[in-house]
Amino acid sequence: MKQITETSPVQDYLENLHAQFAGISEGTVATYIPELAKADPNWFGICLVTANGAVYEVGDSRLPFTIQSISKPFVYGMALEEHGRAEVLKKVGLEPTGNPFNSISLEAGTGRPLNPMINAGAIASTSLVAGDTPEHKLKCILNTLSLFAGGPLATDPSVYRSESETGHRNRAIGYMLRNFGILNDDPIPTVETYFQQCSISVTCRHLGLMAATLANRGVNPVTGKRAIRGEYVENVLSIMGSCGMYDAAGEWMYSVGMPAKSGVAGGIIAVLPGHLGIGVFSPPLNTWGNSVRGIKVYDALSRHCDLHLFNRASGATSAIRLKATGTDFSSNRSRPAEQRNLLREFGGRIQVYQLQGDLSFSTTEAVVRDIIESFDSMAYLVLDLRRVLSLSESACWLLHELLLKAHKQGKSVVISHSHHLSLLRRYMTARLGTQRELIFRTADDNDLALEWCENSLLASLPITSDSGEAPSTPLYELCQDLDPDEYAIFVASLQRRNFRAGEIILSAGDPAHEMFFLARGEVSVVIQTETGDRKRLAAMGPGMTFGEMAVIDGAPRSATVIADTDVECDILTAQELELLGRRYPEIRIKLLKSLTLSLSRRLRAANRELGLLR
Repeated sequence: MKQITETSPVQDYLENLHAQFAGISEGTVATYIPELAKADPNWFGICLVTANGAVYEVGDSRLPFTIQSISKPFVYGMALEEHGRAEVLKKVGLEPTGNPFNSISLEAGTGRPLNPMINAGAIASTSLVAGDTPEHKLKCILNTLSLFAGGPLATDPSVYRSESETGHRNRAIGYMLRNFGILNDDPIPTVETYFQQCSISVTCRHLGLMAATLANRGVNPVTGKRAIRGEYVENVLSIMGSCGMYDAAGEWMYSVGMPAKSGVAGGIIAVLPGHLGIGVFSPPLNTWGNSVRGIKVYDALSRHCDLHLFNRASGATSAIRLKATGTDFSSNRSRPAEQRNLLREFGGRIQVYQLQGDLSFSTTEAVVRDIIESFDSMAYLVLDLRRVLSLSESACWLLHELLLKAHKQGKSVVISHSHHLSLLRRYMTARLGTQRELIFRTADDNDLALEWCENSLLASLPITSDSGEAPSTPLYELCQDLDPDEYAIFVASLQRRNFRAGEIILSAGDPAHEMFFLARGEVSVVIQTETGDRKRLAAMGPGMTFGEMAVIDGAPRSATVIADTDVECDILTAQELELLGRRYPEIRIKLLKSLTLSLSRRLRAANRELGLLR
């Protein structure tokens, strides 16, 4: 497996959360089941799993404990799959009770439990699981929860015995359900299966994967195996949202805003549909029976990472529209052959990511993770935000952390098309301060971003020629096939002309009477867009040629050329080109051959880039 040398900002944040809340001494470990009282109040784990399978875990995330009431929504889902919504609703209702989880809350007249998250409703759900015997039912429950968890699960015999020995109230609930016809047979086997269901041993990592499976519409995002049919996930999450946190469900949805379920062993799961699932484990409970540290973790995560269900701009569609390298895409700067060869060889060190849509915590997390996994092969990164519609503060935070990690690793990032994302610019200014210009490097478009990366890459490589100074005898790239005598004849046909920086050398629409060979300085080829802005089509330095196409086909100039610096040009008029061709046809043939190869190279590059964009 590829070794990742830098951690994700998400991992860093979870570790900070764990350190922040590990010292909390509030709450008490559950004691009404004697075996649970043996838990160490210092145990504390967190596991976050994204809908595309990234797993982040800290603390005691692999420590086993029993699932308890967290089993309820999963078994309820099994009942729905076995019998369908209509039949299950005859046995179990949907409404919150406002009473303790172990209360005998039955609907007046029907005896139906008010919801499947209280013990009465959970026992009714267990009775609806497929299986002719208690052993068969338990096997089905274990198999299904194992699919959710991504690995084989088993019961904890000592906890089961402890639950069974003290579970008299649940047996009473079972007899009440039998009295109203909710249970059709002797309730004791069903209640014992319920005790075993609650005593299934899991870890915090298991809880994170189980929650992420619900977030991923019933498919475990790590194993790819389906645990529940997708059409029933919405019903399970609805019940978790309204009834999953005992008497604190309303406050939970108001502040944290994710469907959740807690258990008295100290576990809590929460689901952000389409995005991620989270598991937290810490045994000390508050007065409602929910993990004290767990509540604080979820509250911090929801606020810091914008995870509230009712603050969603979009689903977790990939934010990465395109990934490419500097060998796939290049800037519009025309370069000498040696530089082109170096960029072709080392251009893979430049990575280009084109992002799209609404950037939230979960969509940006996937981007940042993908980039960090490519750090070892990357020296320069272009982040194209042109197609990003909006971004949240948590997305800004993740991008900020990415920039810091890239800078720490000696990698340069250029962000293009960020002018419409004012929140990002304000966030970076506030967080980076005096380092903003160094770390938050921006460019108006990808062309300029790529050029900066190419120039930086070339400056780090050994180049044997093209010092940037005009040679004593210019050797233009278009003349590379001419021998010395032919080149001398060609040079005699040229006329030297100087231009000042900012001067227009030729304008779009002008008649074409001459072609230009750039001896010194730099120029840009631009067109005017519909908005009146200038768009650069090409940038050229010494040795390059421009204006040649209009001379060859006789059409008016199609673009404007502007001197970026003071410029010296050698000019070949159309009349001199015609005269040169008559007197020295070999020179004309070689010039046209070089021109054809140059055009072919540019066309191939354009086709390659268009293919990637498609």
